[in-house]
Amino acid sequence: MSKAYRLGLVGLGKIARDQHLPAIMGNDRHDLVAVASRNAQLEGVAGFATIGELIAADRGLDAVTLCTPPEGRYQQARAALEAGLHVMLEKPPAATLSEIAELARLAAEKRLTLFATWHSREAASVADAKAWLRERTVHAVRIIWKEDIRRWHPGQEWILAAGGFGVFDPGINALSIATQILPQPLLLEAATMGVPEGRMSPLTASLAMRTGDAPVNAEFDFLQTGPQSWDIEIDTDAGQLKLGMGGSELTLPGEPMQKAPDREYPGLYARFAELIDRGESDVDVRPLQLVADAFLVAERQTLAPFEF
Repeated sequence: MSKAYRLGLVGLGKIARDQHLPAIMGNDRHDLVAVASRNAQLEGVAGFATIGELIAADRGLDAVTLCTPPEGRYQQARAALEAGLHVMLEKPPAATLSEIAELARLAAEKRLTLFATWHSREAASVADAKAWLRERTVHAVRIIWKEDIRRWHPGQEWILAAGGFGVFDPGINALSIATQILPQPLLLEAATMGVPEGRMSPLTASLAMRTGDAPVNAEFDFLQTGPQSWDIEIDTDAGQLKLGMGGSELTLPGEPMQKAPDREYPGLYARFAELIDRGESDVDVRPLQLVADAFLVAERQTLAPFEF
């Protein structure tokens, strides 16, 4: 029987409760033994205020998952690696490219697993889309990723602060899918960002990119109410491929739509166990690179003040 890894969860906010906890509880390769959170506890599980206290308590951990905001996550991940723990990072993996590069170096030095996760890549139809595109020529790509910040991040002021990523927090999910399924690399050519007055991170963004000779246009919006839009349309020499609902729905030319239930986070935890088993890491920074490029070159537009 495969070993169950003793796991610590750092950060007990909305994403941890909605996604991580159910995935951990449904996976017999992980045993949740401790939680670190300044403001919350989990009944029946040992609780600590910080990752430092969790590590010092010596709960016999094998690994930790970090579900905290990207700002400050480098220090937490480094502390875990220095303590000999494997580390799984919620997306985006760090606040900067330099931070994630150093964490990858340290994990390799200590022969530990570092897993920079991109949950949307585990959506039901992403693998099928990648396989279908492998034999096609891409002519154009359109990404429409629009959702309601008040619904998915209620009261989370950090997301519009410096280092909070703003609309790129969801938008990077689209970029994680695009970099996974497109046969050629994505390069950013131009961008615009709409930043609310008095805030530091954008609520809207438009990206003009290219993959090979094909244009790729992305529209991100954090203010969409009503139905939410998480769609990627790809025109090819064999017709149009469409991924809908964040990658769970796939429509291919001449075929009925295929869709499957959400298994993103269970897929991540299964992969985390496999990586630890094999002594490997998975640190793909391509989605984060595109966001960093956008912040470098984007034309800024000032939007009206925003309050949750």
